[in-house]
Amino acid sequence: MGLLDAEPARMLDAVSTAVNDTIEFYRWTWTIVDKRVENWPLMQSPLPTLCISTLYLLFVWLGPKWMKNREPFQMRLVLIVYNFGMVLLNMFIFRELFLASTAAGYSYICQSVNYSDDVNEVRIAGALWWYFVSKGVEYLDTVFFILRKKNNQVSFLHVYHHCTMFTLWWIGIKWVAGGQAFFGAQLNSFIHVIMYSYYGLTAFGPWIQKYLWWKRYLTILQLVQFYVTIGHTALSLYTDCPFPKWMHWALIVYAISFIFLFLNFYYQTYNDPKTSKNRTAAANGISANGISKSEKQLVMENGKKKHNGKAKGE
Repeated sequence: MGLLDAEPARMLDAVSTAVNDTIEFYRWTWTIVDKRVENWPLMQSPLPTLCISTLYLLFVWLGPKWMKNREPFQMRLVLIVYNFGMVLLNMFIFRELFLASTAAGYSYICQSVNYSDDVNEVRIAGALWWYFVSKGVEYLDTVFFILRKKNNQVSFLHVYHHCTMFTLWWIGIKWVAGGQAFFGAQLNSFIHVIMYSYYGLTAFGPWIQKYLWWKRYLTILQLVQFYVTIGHTALSLYTDCPFPKWMHWALIVYAISFIFLFLNFYYQTYNDPKTSKNRTAAANGISANGISKSEKQLVMENGKKKHNGKAKGE
């Protein structure tokens, strides 16, 4: 009888120890945060970021239901302003990261985080914070798709890409707003300048489609980005760069997941004869927030045929 009583006690002790260790680890992580960013907007607690991401997922689920019996919104001007606004924001981020990292003498092979208040280091941290914010702004990509009833574009890749980027970059800014983190943000912001330029041009309408033959190369560019990211991170591990190892490994796994998803998208869009003919203008694995061309289409509403009546906002 005593042995039977001892077994639950040992299990309770093990659970209690695990919980206490988890709490202690959580408290310890908050002692090594980047003090420079702790009072910046959204950075005091993960709750605002998690709430925004939760609301995003709720809209992905409920938005199409709300739009089911409604006509799609006409958003041509909104899309033009939004997409070119994102071009300017990503140009700013790229410029800040490039100039500040150059002035600080950053290495593209291995760069540890400098938590000092050096003007260039703070400038880099600020640019990375803006990069994090830009990922939250990009949730509007999905909102616009749903309001325009282009629900087929809200794929798993689309939602996975948007939700994880914004949520995970909060961790990056909170603990490593500098060092090796600058490389991925700089590379991605450069690609987003090209990507949102494409999106903005498509928003002008079908007449410009003949000049946008290069849309498939945006997906190729994104794939190249992931391979470069893996190579850069692997080199950091090989050289034993003083940057959190678990972040390096997590980044490699994260990039591999994108490679599989983007390769699947690329095949379905450009190589699979059953689906490639039915695909609308797309790039970055996420269909462009613009106006796509459709043959025999007399009346257009953001790339959607309208047989009768007008869309909202017309």
